[in-house]
Formats: sequence, structure tokens, C-alpha cells
Amino acid sequence: MAYKIAVIPGDGTGPEVTAEAVKVLKAAAEKFNFKVDLTEFDFGGERYKRTGETLPDSGVEELRGFDAILLGAIGHPDVAPGILEKGILLKARFDLDQYINLRPVRLYPGVETPLKNKGPEDIDFVVVRENTGDLYTGTGGFTMRGTPHEVAVQSAVYTRFQVDRCLKYAFEYARKYGKKARGRGENNTLALSGKTNVLTYVYDLWERAFNEMGEKEYPDIAREYYHVDATCMWFVKNPEWFDVIVTGNMFGDIITDLGAMIQGGMGVAAGGNINPEGVSMFEPIGGSAPKYTGKGVINPLAAICAAQMMLETLGQDEAAGRIEEAVKFVTANKLKSLAAGKMGYSTSEVGDLVAETLVE
Repeated sequence: MAYKIAVIPGDGTGPEVTAEAVKVLKAAAEKFNFKVDLTEFDFGGERYKRTGETLPDSGVEELRGFDAILLGAIGHPDVAPGILEKGILLKARFDLDQYINLRPVRLYPGVETPLKNKGPEDIDFVVVRENTGDLYTGTGGFTMRGTPHEVAVQSAVYTRFQVDRCLKYAFEYARKYGKKARGRGENNTLALSGKTNVLTYVYDLWERAFNEMGEKEYPDIAREYYHVDATCMWFVKNPEWFDVIVTGNMFGDIITDLGAMIQGGMGVAAGGNINPEGVSMFEPIGGSAPKYTGKGVINPLAAICAAQMMLETLGQDEAAGRIEEAVKFVTANKLKSLAAGKMGYSTSEVGDLVAETLVE
């Protein structure tokens, strides 16, 4: 089996962490007898400065021909905020219809969490965030802008089609990868996080679709509902309650950042922008960290975990599981910290540790 992988190292420390993810990816391919055909693209701040291009339509069409995309980081200190993020990240998500944002929240051994008396057995869940609707569609605008009577409107928009396909992915993911399936719980559980008491149109649609689909197609999956504010509170107090969570785009954006903090920070947080019927893109959650560029001190584990997620999505479950076990070994036995410059190893040395552990 051979996979065509597009690699977009991006900005700042993106190329450094991406190099380590590729190193581990190649080691996994050799060990588990599959091939990766890697093609690098220069989309990012430097290209924008040279050409004024972010992600052109021709680039999107080229990316459609790949099995997956591995992204480093987007964000350049010389480019105004929003230009690259909208022009590359959001454009890729929308044009490639990457309608799922998948965010595992797992505390690895040896990694510190700010939550008192919580360990890896407590912090182990996944957020499925709808990735193309909600407030991010740009529906809205201004009237009387710049006057004392200015009005700004930005609407949360969802279709039943968008909601149903996200829920189907979440139910299927809960069935395959839920805690019971991994020997960690009594049931595979899917929880909807919403705000039905205030957003009485959008989340009424989500809740009705959630229960109808669950009753008809997934009676084996236990269903729960949490208001989004309660979700945030229970993330902190009782994270062990959660298995798989599904939510809309805006709420998902917020709760996954909280999830990253309770799993030990951005240094180990990875995510996938997934089109189950097309090409998906995987990335570390942290930014480009330009102040660390070229110093060899940035933590590459989140990028390595993004590669692990990519392999899992491509169906290479054994290789993906082995990468995760290698990362756990390194965090438990090797690293002094996840923080840049405090790991006890350089960026490339951490990549070497994971690759060497993987092939042992």
C-alpha cells in the first residue's frame, strides 16, 4: 500500500516540527510495510510575502489528488493576523469540505496537567467538532459601520445535512474508538454539547437529529447531553466522565482549547480536519511560535501525533497505535518537560527518540 501525502511545513517552527513528524512517519512505513510518497508545498507567510498568494484555487485542486495533508503551522509575524489563517486554513477546510475537526484529548504518562489529582486514566476523550458551518460561514455583515448606530450581525447557520453527516461520523467514531472498544469503560458513549436553553433553533436541530439518529441507527451507543458551559466545568472537575463529544463549530473551537490545556498544553495536542470521503489535513494545534524558529528547541510531539492521527484515518491502525505508544514511552521516561527549551533534548533528538522507540 502506498499513500500520497502532501506536506505543508508552513511558517515559523512549522518546518522543524514537520521534519520530525515525517521522520517518524517514514520509520512507521518501513516497519509496517507501507509506502509514503511525500510532496512538499510552500504555502505560508514567505510565499505570501513574495507573491501575494495564500492558497490559490489551483493549489486546492492539486491537493485534491492526495490521500492526506500534513500541515506544520500557519502564522507569520510580518503578515497581518487573519490573512493566512483565512486564506490557507479556512480555505482548505471549506474548499476540501473537511467537515470534521477531530481532537483527541489524552493525558500521556509523565505529562503534567493543571488538574489536581487527575491522571492519564481520567483525561482520555475525543471531541468531534463540526468544521464548516456555524458562525464561521461568514453569513452577516455591517450596517452604518463607523457610526454610533453601527450594527454588526454574524449568524450561526446549519443545515440538517451538515448536522446529520457530522453526527454520523461521531457515532461511528464512538462505536469504533470509544472507551469500551479500548477496554476503558462499560459503554461507548457519545455526548452532545450544545446550548438548547438559549440557542433554541440551532441546537434544537442538533438535539433532535442526535436522538433520532441514535435511536434508529446506533442503539448500542449511550447518549448524553451537556450544555456547553457545563461541558467546560466538567472538563475541569470530572474529565473522566467523557468519552466522545460532538458539537458545533464555535463551541468546538472553544472546548478543544480547554481540552489541550488539561492534557498538558499545546506541545502534545494534535488535530485532524477530516473529509471522510475526500482528502483530510492533520496538524499540531499550537501556532508557528516564531520566537523559537531555527533554535531547535520546539517540542515536535504534537506534529508527530498529527502524523499518528493521519495514519489512523488512512486505516493504518497498527502503525498509528505503535506511534502513540512510542510517544507515551518518551513522555514517561525521557522528557523533562514539554516546554520549548526545557525538554532535555533538541527538537530533532525528540523525533529520534520516538522513531527509535517505534522500531524496537
